Amino acid sequence: MIPDQPELLEQAEYANEAFYLAFEAKDIDAMTNVWSSREDLICLHPGWPALTGRVAVLDSWRSILSNPQQGQVSVYNATCHLLGDECVMVICYESAGDAVMIATNIFQLDDGRMRMIAHQAGYCGQPPEPS
Repeated sequence: MIPDQPELLEQAEYANEAFYLAFEAKDIDAMTNVWSSREDLICLHPGWPALTGRVAVLDSWRSILSNPQQGQVSVYNATCHLLGDECVMVICYESAGDAVMIATNIFQLDDGRMRMIAHQAGYCGQPPEPS
């Protein structure tokens, strides 16, 4: 059964928060749990080539989260946008040191819960203030 729109948006918002909590905690198990088990995942990190496939995406997160130089990332101003019956896009801003990035995170209903299928982050030259 597909949840109604407000419930689906709420689930995507929760999944987005879980993604950033895993990122902040540098917890690869939690990060792995956020991503869908599908093989056709996509991840675009700033400055990296496009990563496709579950193995490449999770290997990139393993590398990022195990890097002792990786600073903390916080998220703000997340907004959810319904893309279809089972798919939600979350647009948000990531703050990392002096840099702010805008991120697009796409979640799809997967075995009864929202799981990430795509992530893209890029530098934002004119970010809004946190609200």
